[in-house]
Amino acid sequence: MQNDRFLRALRREPVDATPVWLMRQAGRYLPEYRATRAKAGSFMALCTNPELACEVTLQPLERFALDAAILFSDILTIPDAMGLGLHFADGEGPKFRNPVRSEADVARLGVPDPEGELRYVMDAVRTIRAALGGRVPLIGFSGSPWTLACYMVEGEGSSNFARPKSMLWNEPALMHRLLDTVARSVSTYLAAQAAAGAQALMVFDTWGGLLAPAQFREFSLRYLAQIAATLKADAATRDVPLILFSKGANGHLEALAATGCDALGVDWTISLGDARARVGGKVALQGNLDPAALHASPEAIEAEVGAALASYGDGPGHVFNLGHGITPDVRPERVAALVDAVHRLSARG
Repeated sequence: MQNDRFLRALRREPVDATPVWLMRQAGRYLPEYRATRAKAGSFMALCTNPELACEVTLQPLERFALDAAILFSDILTIPDAMGLGLHFADGEGPKFRNPVRSEADVARLGVPDPEGELRYVMDAVRTIRAALGGRVPLIGFSGSPWTLACYMVEGEGSSNFARPKSMLWNEPALMHRLLDTVARSVSTYLAAQAAAGAQALMVFDTWGGLLAPAQFREFSLRYLAQIAATLKADAATRDVPLILFSKGANGHLEALAATGCDALGVDWTISLGDARARVGGKVALQGNLDPAALHASPEAIEAEVGAALASYGDGPGHVFNLGHGITPDVRPERVAALVDAVHRLSARG
């Protein structure tokens, strides 16, 4: 590994500079990504073509001195492989032709075969890992059980996901059956990505913050802990760093840190210093610049980077990232300013 800062930081080992990668670092803000997406013909065609997925995964690494690559894919690959009929309407986001609404719908679901229905993802991991040639580590990922269930039950994106919330209150046993099936699928999927070459794994609990505290513990945290326990009990994945990112769930950092994961992603609504004090050195932290800061001047971006680094303080265990993904309207030169500022301001003699 030519650059192992990212993996060392996740293990809370000393590094020469704070590593940085960015959620959605391969995406629509890059003109080269838009060109490849046009060549593919559709978003799903891009996701399911291992060579094109590799191409867009590597594009940000050619522009910026990033310390990790992340598999280009979508969080909804698992429910699509379960037969829910994922499609993307122009300007409307993801939709499922066969949402999960009844006991019969849940009973029909099985754990997809990572080398069967999801072979295209594993082929992409293998292709990207080979193309990287040890340049930087490769991150594999999945959506969390609760986040995937939100889309599966709602049938599309939503601001409040009223249908899955209704299910957890009106039919909690049914929601638990759904979440258990999805959690077993996520564990299998992530283990297969590690076997294919992913050197770190991340679970995106994008909608965990929609839940009230008691519901978060029962319907999100419980299944994040199940995934962590499954991966850490398997000799093949025990030493592969696992990052959990539950957006908007800063009230649960201590419980998330106790799941057995190696790192927690945190959004920008908590200071890194406060988050670090609360997890007490149990895990590394990843984050947490407000993505909107990338619209600021290079000088303002540098000031925000400096403030985040100072908030975390001295010592190992920090991976710099945004508190959520890059938005499509960001100018690439602002990302360059961010990456440069992280490395320059955090360099250790």
